[in-house]
Amino acid sequence: MGTNKRRDGFEGQLLISLPEAVCLNHAQKHPATSQIYLTHIGYFPKAIFHYRLRKSGCKDNILFYCLRGKGWYRIGNRHFEVGPNQYAIIPATTQYLCYGADEEDPWTIYWVHFSGPDMDGFNRSLNIDANNGAKDLPFNEKGLQIWENMYKSLEMGYSTENLTNANFSLHQFIATFVYPDKHLQHKHTAEENYITQTIHYMRSRLHEKLTVEDFAARYKLSASYFSSLFRKATGMPPIDYFIHLKIQKACQLLFQNNLKIKEVAEAVGYDDPYHFSRLFKKHMNVSPEQYKASNRKGA
Repeated sequence: MGTNKRRDGFEGQLLISLPEAVCLNHAQKHPATSQIYLTHIGYFPKAIFHYRLRKSGCKDNILFYCLRGKGWYRIGNRHFEVGPNQYAIIPATTQYLCYGADEEDPWTIYWVHFSGPDMDGFNRSLNIDANNGAKDLPFNEKGLQIWENMYKSLEMGYSTENLTNANFSLHQFIATFVYPDKHLQHKHTAEENYITQTIHYMRSRLHEKLTVEDFAARYKLSASYFSSLFRKATGMPPIDYFIHLKIQKACQLLFQNNLKIKEVAEAVGYDDPYHFSRLFKKHMNVSPEQYKASNRKGA
């Protein structure tokens, strides 16, 4: 790369470096966002000759998200490549650290630096390790939306509101990388739609006595196959889930209305109030009468 190496200065780049005093002062005065906080945030499009050397490491974590092109980073004597639709989180370190763009196909990256009073503990809790290397990631649309929100907040100045919003958003930004499956916007499969529709149907029929066969028949599935789909999606058999919704509704009725236990039982599909009471106690560890009395006292 010779003399063409550069830290920044790329056409179309976005870059904000927060003064250290601003970061520390805000963290001290606002403990709610002091565990981790942004120190630098940037976007480098087609970052030709991008190169950064930190002989004594970096006290921040660094997150790179590569959209296009390629890059690399080195920690100590370990070398890692970063390609399109990959991200890397480099943990805070005192080791020799350098990183940069590929010479022939330079990366386009969104990146943040973030720090906090216990970065070792933070990184251990999320299994962020210097040896992890880059990880594949589907297009992180939600992460980029959060990045833009953080950047725009800081672009408007370092007021308490702007800093707090950016630092709260940082947690969710990181979550979109660490737990990508929780944030992907995907089309629901037919099986997922069956389960969602069944739960809505259950909620509208809490006063009825329904069976697994009733639920499965709505989709022309066998009871056993439907049960396995439902259990896989919710962790519960369909009837157990239906009973759970009935008890939940009964709690609301006992809390909100001056109804007799028999009337509550009938409202959730039980003709026998004694059977209803036994079922209620099994799930709630108190009888309907005790539950109703405790709520009257404001307990």
